Amino acid sequence: MKNKKHIHIFILLAIFFIIIYIVLAAKPLGKEYHFTPEWRKSISTPTIKNVPIETQQIYFKLGQSIGYFTEDGQITTFKTFPSKASISSEYYAIYNTDDTHIQFYNKENVEQGIFEVPGFPFFEEDRIYIFLPGGASFAKCNLQGNVIWANENTIPITAFSSKSQYTASGYADGSIRIFDNETGIESIEFAPGGSDYSVILGIDVSADGTLIASVSGHNKQRFVLTKNEGTQPKIIFHTFLDSDMNRRTVVRFCDNDKRILYNFENYIGIYNIETQKNTDIKIDKTVIAIEETDSLIFVLGKKGNEYTVYIIEKTDTLQGSFSFTADTAFIKTCNNNLYIGQDTSISKVKISKE
Repeated sequence: MKNKKHIHIFILLAIFFIIIYIVLAAKPLGKEYHFTPEWRKSISTPTIKNVPIETQQIYFKLGQSIGYFTEDGQITTFKTFPSKASISSEYYAIYNTDDTHIQFYNKENVEQGIFEVPGFPFFEEDRIYIFLPGGASFAKCNLQGNVIWANENTIPITAFSSKSQYTASGYADGSIRIFDNETGIESIEFAPGGSDYSVILGIDVSADGTLIASVSGHNKQRFVLTKNEGTQPKIIFHTFLDSDMNRRTVVRFCDNDKRILYNFENYIGIYNIETQKNTDIKIDKTVIAIEETDSLIFVLGKKGNEYTVYIIEKTDTLQGSFSFTADTAFIKTCNNNLYIGQDTSISKVKISKE
């Protein structure tokens, strides 16, 4: 009888400990990202749709074609070009290298203006530029294509970017210049230095103009983050790179200027401004585009005709990647959706976290 009593006690204790274990060990499953394909549209012979002016339109450039499409896959503008084209979220132009007067259009496909000087149009969001012949000078233009201000130089421009208030240009001699977009006044000029052969390969400026990020140099190539403190810029972070690229590269402020992504040989670098931590993610592609949503950053890399999309969470960690083969490709994001262009098609992928 005593043994049976002990057995009952052991059984009760075992059940008790199992219940306690289940209560303590049970945790809600973490949410995961889900990528759901929603549509795929061919642009081989697209049907052009007119949409209300307030409709969100996304621009694309695939091979020798450019245009705009809506979130539900309607093609609103589609143009092919034999030579050159430039496009942004607001404007586009198709031109030849020897054109002296170049028309450009808004995203509603209405003529916006005509560039009054020869060169190579460049649009970044609603900002309008033209690179002047020779590759060392550029001008900022108004909505009609007239020059507001110009910066003339004799050293070739090797890197360029802009924000709503500032324009940044980098040169073959390793110098960087920052300009006020309204006046064209040069607010700062400096050279990051630190290499045997100076050249700026990639550059970006923060929205408020206080931070300038760059990849520069040959033989001791490095990433440099500089803070604009009036007339005397201050280097607040730099790191030498295991790289000796001789091409332009991508440098981009992301996440409301909280982090900087940059590409060097076989790596994506991420510098977190809040934590002051630098992270390297190994890849085997050359970065050609960076897009972001609320919580993710997408990086498109290319090697030959193989493209890879790297998915980076805004914790500076690589969440995954996928690859595909194409002659030409692009990525865009809008309202937490990812759009992928591949040769003659565009696809939409819905992103959710559940």
